Amino acid sequence: MRPAPKDSTGTPGLDVSLPQELVYGCMGLGGNWSAEPYSSAHVDEAAAAVEAAMSAGITLFDHADIYTNGKAEAVFGEVLARTPGLREKIRLQTKCGIRLGEQGLEAYYDLSRDGILSRVNESLARLRTDYVDVLMLHRPDPLMDPAEVASAVGQLMAEGKVRAVGVSNMSGPQIEMLQDRLEAPVVGNQLEMSLLKRAWLESTVLVNHAEGTDYSFPHGTVEHCVRKGIRLQAYGSLARGLYTGAPAAVPTPAEEATSALVTALAAAKGTTGEAIVLGWLMRHPAGIAPVIGTANPDRILACAGAAEAAAAMTRAEWYGLWVAARGSNIP
Repeated sequence: MRPAPKDSTGTPGLDVSLPQELVYGCMGLGGNWSAEPYSSAHVDEAAAAVEAAMSAGITLFDHADIYTNGKAEAVFGEVLARTPGLREKIRLQTKCGIRLGEQGLEAYYDLSRDGILSRVNESLARLRTDYVDVLMLHRPDPLMDPAEVASAVGQLMAEGKVRAVGVSNMSGPQIEMLQDRLEAPVVGNQLEMSLLKRAWLESTVLVNHAEGTDYSFPHGTVEHCVRKGIRLQAYGSLARGLYTGAPAAVPTPAEEATSALVTALAAAKGTTGEAIVLGWLMRHPAGIAPVIGTANPDRILACAGAAEAAAAMTRAEWYGLWVAARGSNIP
């Protein structure tokens, strides 16, 4: 990610005309989500995942302070420590804003100034790095004061600990409210987006349609991000392998039809099912960057051809996948 020239509204943003890319999501690294410490085997697994990701052309690695209770960042930090020069070859982003198992609560959100500062410093220590390329604000906090967020982000950027700021799971108006106070442009918004989770897409065609009530996605968010040059990142992009061989308990007719179509398209184009599923997202003109969450090196490598699959995907093929996944024709 890098800041772009100001858009037509005069707001600096991210140049979505930059080459599309895949993002490696590190949520599955470090073992389970218990308090059990990670092992050397978990570090080896992380190292293999990083190597595979880089072989697939991926240079942006996505973290969050809560992933496997901090162990995902910690094992990644171990990989950086034992691989001289690796940090200079990659970009790191991490998230803060969710508290788990504190103050007698299972979870709550915290985008206070002190909360942001303390959690970022803890992440940097676990990652064994002096800075992250992007800090993502993990979820909207109803108690958030945009001025506090701006103060914390401004301090972290002035100290060289954070180079850019993004958000996750936020709507267009929520981003606008933050941007009113932030001096730095919001460069990314990470949302759940896939062939399975299509609310972001369905909301664009179901305006003034009864079926639109089935989707809670805030219409206009994708459009806001495109207008402001905010790069969309899609987590859950592989739909947990639903269309590429992962067994479903009781697959629906739509899931079976979509899996068959993905397999057929992959065979016809000489690529993998993973590349087709991700290419479907990347074919959208918003410049979506899929986040890959698997730790399996073979599956990571299977994603490498996604950009090429997107470029080769016809409009009819793209719509065919959408119609198959929704299980009914578009309105």
